[in-house]
Amino acid sequence: MRADRILHRCIAALWLMLATSTATAAPPPASAEFDPIVDAVMTRYHLAGLAVGVIDHGKVVYTRTLGERVAGSGEPINQDTLFKIASNSKAFTSTLLARLVEQGKLRWDAPVRDYLPDFRMADPWVTEHMQVGDLLTHRSGLREGAGDLMLWPEPNAFTRQDIVHALPYLKPAYPFRAGYAYDNLLYVVAGEVAAAAGHAPYDVLLRHEVFEPLGLTRCQIGAWQRDTVGNVAQPHVRKGDRNVVIDADATDIPDITSAAAGGVRCSLDDMLVWARNWLVPTAQQTQWLSEAQRRMLWTPYTPMPISARRRAWDGTTRYAYGYGWRIADVDGELTVSHTGTLSGMYSAMTLLPDRQSGFVVLINSEAEDARTVLMEALTKHFTSPHDGHDADWYADQLSKADAARRETFTMPASSPAKPEGLRQQLGSWRDPWFGSITLCAHGHAVRFASTKSPRLTGTVMQAGKRYLVHWDHGDADAWLRFPANPHDTLRMSKVDPSADFSYDFEDLAFQREHDCD
Repeated sequence: MRADRILHRCIAALWLMLATSTATAAPPPASAEFDPIVDAVMTRYHLAGLAVGVIDHGKVVYTRTLGERVAGSGEPINQDTLFKIASNSKAFTSTLLARLVEQGKLRWDAPVRDYLPDFRMADPWVTEHMQVGDLLTHRSGLREGAGDLMLWPEPNAFTRQDIVHALPYLKPAYPFRAGYAYDNLLYVVAGEVAAAAGHAPYDVLLRHEVFEPLGLTRCQIGAWQRDTVGNVAQPHVRKGDRNVVIDADATDIPDITSAAAGGVRCSLDDMLVWARNWLVPTAQQTQWLSEAQRRMLWTPYTPMPISARRRAWDGTTRYAYGYGWRIADVDGELTVSHTGTLSGMYSAMTLLPDRQSGFVVLINSEAEDARTVLMEALTKHFTSPHDGHDADWYADQLSKADAARRETFTMPASSPAKPEGLRQQLGSWRDPWFGSITLCAHGHAVRFASTKSPRLTGTVMQAGKRYLVHWDHGDADAWLRFPANPHDTLRMSKVDPSADFSYDFEDLAFQREHDCD
């Protein structure tokens, strides 16, 4: 009997120990879930620097920073490092407008001309009927990236007023509100509408109406001092086996024309505050921006095309643009997201509102595929955790697609064009929105130079019977389509049709002005 009692006590104690162990066992740390993804991407793409933050059920559960602000400097990326967030700025601009709507200073359905009397589009009917909300939804009828040569490459001499005055010369590619084409210029116009309605410059309003109420203490817009603010990541490209800084910031960082479309810089910590404001807003934050206005920003206004890859990877059946956000279903779950792309700087934010979850990615490298892999792998953690595909699988799929594209496109062989072969085409030419360019002989070569965009200088090359410009600064090469009669229109187009759409050479139409000096 005594032996039985001892045995029963031992068994009871064992059960109690097991029950206690089970009840108090902590879930695996988030690092075990996310470190392999981040490490794989960092290694595969040799990034200069990377910052990642993940939110789950409203709480920040993971942050990770790797690499350097400037490659080789020994200055590490951390959660306060400032990155260019590029087009993730668009949600900041739409939020600023929403704040002005709540204050009664602006109406979403008001004609743009109520605030900017000089506003014009190519079609007079569109001029009269384009509303403030239309500026944010990429359904204006303009070609994808129309007029972006006034924004990039930087630096250039185009102003926001130049952009407003250029719009009538940009010909529509499809009817107003009849399709989707990504557009930056009208976000610049939206920033000017905010300035007119709020009676202050865009950057002043954004700081006062958005940054300060949310406590985004590191975010920057407008003109500021690099060294005073400190801890600023620089953009990089990969050259050979090393990362090289491009377009490095000067000490005095200027207010840029494209600010409302892509000029915000923020740290990882501030971007996570920004994300949580959308996922789990506090009572103070819902007073700052009402639920009604939040719904306006996340309403799908313009259907977007769904790529074969998105269908295959995510099962997406609905994809649309709201006010500064993209709305899509992924594996049957609602996502609200955006990306940001500038030369040497990439960003991403994806929110899963029904889970109060999401993530932020900031990269200071030329890293389109790296961003795609991170976005896909991090999203799948929430929407399809057992799909069996790791970061390397997504990277391999992208690599195969890139190889297939390279097989279908080859840069044409070319050599410097001789001035005597282009004697009738040499001179100064003018486009009504881009301004003047020169095509003039320099020694035994012909040089292309833009008056207002100084980085767009290059050598004219001959490829068979055709001519192209090879730019000095590595921008996308462009075909020159000379008219048979030099008094007719000179046109341009991208040599590589898949080059970034912001090289909108197709919108240019030059008329000859005079001979070279």
